[in-house]
Parts: sequence; structure tokens; C-alpha cells
Amino acid sequence: MSEAQAPEVQVLFSEPGASWLWLLAGPAAGIAMLLIQISSGYGPKPLVPCIFLVLVTGFLAIQVKAARIHTSVVLTPEYLREGRETILIPEIVRIYPDAEGNEVPKWQLARALGELTGVPRGRTGIGLRLTSDRTAQAWARRHRELRAALNSVVDGSTP
Repeated sequence: MSEAQAPEVQVLFSEPGASWLWLLAGPAAGIAMLLIQISSGYGPKPLVPCIFLVLVTGFLAIQVKAARIHTSVVLTPEYLREGRETILIPEIVRIYPDAEGNEVPKWQLARALGELTGVPRGRTGIGLRLTSDRTAQAWARRHRELRAALNSVVDGSTP
């Protein structure tokens, strides 16, 4: 028997949060330690380079996994997920325009979506007016693309 397949969700925008390519820094650190040993005349002793490889790769794996959980963004026609928080598209009433000039708009003082205390480093906030007279900030690295996708979904031009 074949299993019932879940319907495919149309993803309009996504950011993974972090790249697993950062884990290549572990082998790079191990090779660097091996080259330091050889150039200093100590000779190739594999214990210290292996320790560097394991420690650097392990710590980076934890950080990348956390970033992929807490700083990822997914927008579909049904919902916007920022980190571990999901809001439904019908809850978004409007999208505020970009901040211009020296004056700080009120929406930049609103809470950021997700479990983080603010907009993550390297990301730019997008002001959202939500139902029940709430204000929040969505955020993304490619904020212009997210803003365009949000505008198309909130305006109803996306089926």
C-alpha cells in the first residue's frame, strides 16, 4: 500500500538561518595545526590536530543548528514563520513602509517575531500591523525580497 502524501506547501520566501559549510572550519583548523607542527620542526603528531578538528567542528555544529532553528524564515500563502514563532497571514493587517530619514518609526520599537529578544544581527526589520491592534517586526537578511513577498500575500495577489 502507498502512504498518503502530504500536500506540497508553496514556499514564497525562505532563509535557512545558517549554512552547514561553516563546519569546514573544523578540518581547516586541524590542517592548520598540523602545518604549524610540521613547520616548527616538531613533526606531524596527529593528536592535537584531531582534537582541534573535533572541538571546532562540534562547537560550530551546535551554533549552526541553533541558527537554523532560531533565525530561519519561511513564508507561505498560509503563514509566516520567523524562528520558532508562526503567525497566520490573516493576522497581518498591513506592512509598514521602510524607515526613512533620522526619525525612528514606532514599529521599530515593537517586539521582533521569534523567540529572540530583538531582530537578529545581520537582519533588517519589517514593520507589521497585526490584528487586535498589535505591532511586530518581521526580519530577514534579504528583507527587500521578504517585503515584496509579504506585500503580495497580504494584498491578496497570491492565490
